[in-house]
Amino acid sequence: MKFFVFLFIAAVSTVSSFTDCFPMMPLLQRQYSPSASSSVFKSNSSSASQTHRASTTALEMSDFDFPSAMPEKPQQTMREKLEDSATTFIADITSRLGEGVEPPPELEALQAARDEEGGDVPTLALKIYELMIEQGMRYDVDPDNGKLTPTQFDIKNNLDIPEVKAEFDHLYKYGMELIRRGMIDIDIAKETVKERLIKRTGLTPEEFDEWLGY
Repeated sequence: MKFFVFLFIAAVSTVSSFTDCFPMMPLLQRQYSPSASSSVFKSNSSSASQTHRASTTALEMSDFDFPSAMPEKPQQTMREKLEDSATTFIADITSRLGEGVEPPPELEALQAARDEEGGDVPTLALKIYELMIEQGMRYDVDPDNGKLTPTQFDIKNNLDIPEVKAEFDHLYKYGMELIRRGMIDIDIAKETVKERLIKRTGLTPEEFDEWLGY
């Protein structure tokens, strides 16, 4: 079956859009997320020159005249990185829920997995992935303030809309990258994709792959 073969191939391939241990916002939601001002990339030449001179001086002083006495920051374990990601993700969704809007049950499940003493990486990674999917599938995003409200969007009858396909493709690839990095078991990933993504389209796994162009 093509769907299963593709997920197996995904376990040994790279998806360049994945960010290290941090949940990416679904595409339709990320376009409304607050972003850095474009002015950050448009500094005038004078400011850039001054910044360069200041940083060069600081580098010379710290490296040669006044060696730093600060200890190196300890490296985080994978579990710790995921815990931080989960905390940020939970806070982001909670702050963006519209007035009176209930959080998805996956949010509470992620909190429990994060707070579990001695919890494992695969469980935490899976809970982050499940919450990502449900956030993208259950809510609309207000383009003005980023607030989340329950969606009435009919996915099955709007598969021809490019943004819909892009959202599913984005979430599908994220799951594949989790497999490639060994964060979740391939069989668990397949079941998650089938139940939480493919079933919502009304397509078979094979049709789903063809729809996304695989």
